[in-house]
Amino acid sequence: MIKKQWPAFLLAFVLPIVLVYWWWGGFNQVQITETEAGPYRYAYLDYEGPISNMRKTQRAVYKRFVEAGAETGDSVNLIMNDPRSSGGKVRARVGYALEAAASVPEGLEEGHVPRRAVYAASVQAAILLAPSKAYQALHDSLQSSGREIAMPTVEIYRPADRAGRIGTFTLEMDR
Repeated sequence: MIKKQWPAFLLAFVLPIVLVYWWWGGFNQVQITETEAGPYRYAYLDYEGPISNMRKTQRAVYKRFVEAGAETGDSVNLIMNDPRSSGGKVRARVGYALEAAASVPEGLEEGHVPRRAVYAASVQAAILLAPSKAYQALHDSLQSSGREIAMPTVEIYRPADRAGRIGTFTLEMDR
């Protein structure tokens, strides 16, 4: 009986999960480079709490941009501490990039990241998968040279240019 149901189980449950993972970019490779990055100007809100709740703050920042009639650029998050060493809690600045002449929407702070030498990990994947893929790839790459990920890191997510596509996530760590 079980042998007869095995193909149906694969088609009904396993195949859809694999297809969604593929669609979200789960099988895409992370590119690690040593490069120059920045400068960035962004508007943000401070966040402290579980990393899983950070998206709520991202939406709150977006809402302030919409209320101000301002355009958002790429999402820009400065992650100040390693959540692995702080019980899953993170301190971060969560926001969006600003054009040079754009004003900061009311209720948000203005932040700057200078041009600097970085290790960059980039992957084209859904925002729910991309950070873990990028951090793991950067960790593995640094470990081969006896280094570890050092905070703060800058996370930039550039959405796709049209619906139905996935964006590009870039993780930057100072060299």
